[in-house]
Amino acid sequence: MKRFFAISIVTTLLSITHLYAQKMNTDTQIFHPDFRTLKVQVENDFMSPPIIHLNGNDRITIMFDELSDDVRYMQYRLVHCNADWQPSMLLDSEFVDGFNIANVDDYAFSSNTFIHYVNYLITIPNDNIAPLVSGNYLLQVFDESDPDETLLQARFCVDETQVTVTGEATSRTDLGVNDIFQQVNFSVAQNQYKITDPFSELIAVVEQNGRTDNSVTLRNPQRIQASQIIYEHLPQLIFKAGNEFRRFETVRTNYPGMHVDSTRYIGNSYNAFLQVDEERASASYLFDRTQNGRYCIDEYNSTDPNLGADYIMTHFALDVPQVMNADIYISGELSLNHFDDSNKMEYNYDTGLYEKTLQLKQGSYNYQYLAVPHRSATPIGDTSLIEGNHYETINEYVIKIYHHTPGSRADRLIGSCVVYSGL
Repeated sequence: MKRFFAISIVTTLLSITHLYAQKMNTDTQIFHPDFRTLKVQVENDFMSPPIIHLNGNDRITIMFDELSDDVRYMQYRLVHCNADWQPSMLLDSEFVDGFNIANVDDYAFSSNTFIHYVNYLITIPNDNIAPLVSGNYLLQVFDESDPDETLLQARFCVDETQVTVTGEATSRTDLGVNDIFQQVNFSVAQNQYKITDPFSELIAVVEQNGRTDNSVTLRNPQRIQASQIIYEHLPQLIFKAGNEFRRFETVRTNYPGMHVDSTRYIGNSYNAFLQVDEERASASYLFDRTQNGRYCIDEYNSTDPNLGADYIMTHFALDVPQVMNADIYISGELSLNHFDDSNKMEYNYDTGLYEKTLQLKQGSYNYQYLAVPHRSATPIGDTSLIEGNHYETINEYVIKIYHHTPGSRADRLIGSCVVYSGL
């Protein structure tokens, strides 16, 4: 009996070790084919990155639709993650105020739409669940009858604001001045907050336009100057500048909006055929308004677009020669900044165009075309081939500072800031 008990303990420990050795998929992502339009934002501010303050008044909203006539009874939970978005070692009771399962009970049915759907809303913090500590959080939604099958998940962050982060994004880089790159520099003011060894305890993460494929993680600052921790002239913080996002609008179904060539009702749904896009890598820079890759749901005649906007089969077409060594993806918040078959362009030999159709809710959208080389160990989208790179481009850079003290079981988010290039 003792031998069996010892074997059981060893087996359990090995299982736990294996669980943490495997990398968990924590991207903001939809897994169920009937769900659409997953939107994660600060409440009433779709232009801000999804970061709220610990014990503050701001809140995160997570909204999504299911294409259905019936309500699905769902629940959600939170997973606390470290700076690398892998689960931390904290127990639920250490990072959640309340029981870490709650019902998705805020929902409404679409109104006067050809495509019927149910719109769901989760707001964090709420009366049932509130974050107790700072850091990265993953919210997972699942059917109440099957808690092991995640339907969708969404990332957001909670910031302690212990330190002050200030930064800049400049076209004066170590690879050239006013060329195709942008350099991010920033500093961290400790504000009496104790950091014993910044070179071993701090983790800095920088993201461009909400993308994770080209994000940068730094574990060493350049230098320390008095109470300032400096990150300057670091080659890792040189980003390709890219180009302004392309735009289109589908706020009306009876009239072509911005960058829409025509709209038609085909096969029980509206269809929007976008104007054929061309490569911009060889063209001069042209300023355009930007939503930094985001979209905003809107419908011309609706008082509540979240319920009144219809779903439209949106047809993209790109006129470039076939690329033999890379795949082309439609990138932006509309595709959750992923690279998979759902947003990969297909080359049509009959038309000589790259084409893709996405079912999108009516609104105003940003997007761009990124090339991902074949056989990439870690897929990173490149703007060089189709969009081009211009130092004048307005990009949004989010800088996050995490603190991992010796012996701690989680990374704390102690400061963050947003800087813009080209302004």
